[in-house]
Amino acid sequence: MSATARFPALPYLFACLLSLFAVAGFWYGLGQPVLLPDAATPTHKLQCASYTPFDKDQSPFDQPFVPRIERMDADLALLATRFQCIRTYSQAGLEALPELARKHGLKLMIGAWVSPDPIATAAEVKALIASANANPDVVSAVIVGNEALLRKEITAPQLVALIEQVKHQIKQPVTYADVWEFWLQHPEIAPAVDFLTIHLLPYWEDDPAGVDQAVKHVEQIREVFGSKFAPKDILIGETGWPSEGRQRETALPSRVNEAKFIRGFVTLAEQNGWKYNLIEAFDQPWKRGSEGAVGGYWGLFDADRQDKGILAGPVSNLPHWPVWLGFGTALLLATLLIGGRVRSTRAALLLPALGAVSGCTIIAWAELASVTSRFAGEWVWAGALLVLNLIVMTHAALALGQKEGWRERLFNHLERRAGWWLAAAGFAGAVMMLGLVFEPRYRSFPSAALLLPALVYLLRPVCGPRREFGLLAFIIGAGIPLQLYREGVSNEQAWGWALVSLLLVLALWRSVRTR
Repeated sequence: MSATARFPALPYLFACLLSLFAVAGFWYGLGQPVLLPDAATPTHKLQCASYTPFDKDQSPFDQPFVPRIERMDADLALLATRFQCIRTYSQAGLEALPELARKHGLKLMIGAWVSPDPIATAAEVKALIASANANPDVVSAVIVGNEALLRKEITAPQLVALIEQVKHQIKQPVTYADVWEFWLQHPEIAPAVDFLTIHLLPYWEDDPAGVDQAVKHVEQIREVFGSKFAPKDILIGETGWPSEGRQRETALPSRVNEAKFIRGFVTLAEQNGWKYNLIEAFDQPWKRGSEGAVGGYWGLFDADRQDKGILAGPVSNLPHWPVWLGFGTALLLATLLIGGRVRSTRAALLLPALGAVSGCTIIAWAELASVTSRFAGEWVWAGALLVLNLIVMTHAALALGQKEGWRERLFNHLERRAGWWLAAAGFAGAVMMLGLVFEPRYRSFPSAALLLPALVYLLRPVCGPRREFGLLAFIIGAGIPLQLYREGVSNEQAWGWALVSLLLVLALWRSVRTR
């Protein structure tokens, strides 16, 4: 029988087409736009949004911080098309903001940053008073401190003294802003302010609310405050939803969920006549340093000032999905080219399937790493895992195809080191599992990074350092129930990571038994 006759052409062609459809369906499904009722229209502006003057490469930790006036001018021009006012948190670098707000027809709720440093706090308060008095036509209210009680940076009596100091020197209403629980813990603050500013962020609650329950949760808290602190008015000073980041119980960040929450909240707020401020105008990449990926993605616009579709129009969780589809298809084709000619029906079915899994998981990990990586070390870690996946993909493709010439030499080279590829995947899984068990709050679930190695070496056990394989399997396996307990049984991302971890444990255990 000739070599051509032995090639299982029909099964191979069918598997290739099925794999291509799988990759296309995966990325199209992630990027499919969703239609929701609009929150803002050209004739209907929303009330207020939080604004900080940082460009995507800036942060409040820059010393010295130099605001870019052209950026602030463009930002306010954009925000004026959607909002009536903006809220600020500090006076540093914002000396030009009132004039720019006046230029674009925006009102301001300006804030003074209250910190443990009495000198810095005094300077902020002094600048706040001066700005309010110099711009009475623009400044509609002032906010003395933001979550200072939450951070335990000031006592309630000290805060009251600062509020009274400001009230005696300006004509605008004065308030303080904090998470709603801290108003209940410190009710003595309420008599000092003209109105209460409460922060309601369902994603960050101790008992996180999923997006379907989040608006109802906000409504319940708002009703409690409206009754408890009457006749004081209530401003919902921060509410919003992240578009990227890790899931917390049933609270899942995504662009679609951010749009669902914002549009649902705005509808409810305007039906009930509530005063509100949305957090926040633009994504703030610098916040990822302290809050993980989720901290940098609360914006209604991204860090490049591009519309995320949160307020109006169709919204997609992955608007650039055609780019990732292109890379995924390229990986599928690369897998087929590396594998070359196959000699069995089994290989003809498995090689395209390998390409499909590679085209989905490797690119998904690249997407996740681009969102979550913050420091040089995290970029190196993400890059190392990307390289590991490409090595595993190449090794598996060569194992399935005809081994001759350069393919045989490369396969033999990878095969001799196969135990180390599995050990590297096991080590990465153990490190990530320990992080998710002991310090999970800001860590995303890296399921896509290890699914391909887990599947490949589960189906094809390899020889390697058996004692190390056993130790890694024990660490990962012991962590599975612990991380599920911490995350809650409703966390789909946690279950996905648990499944990948289980596959990796089984792959390590099968290789322990391989001689």
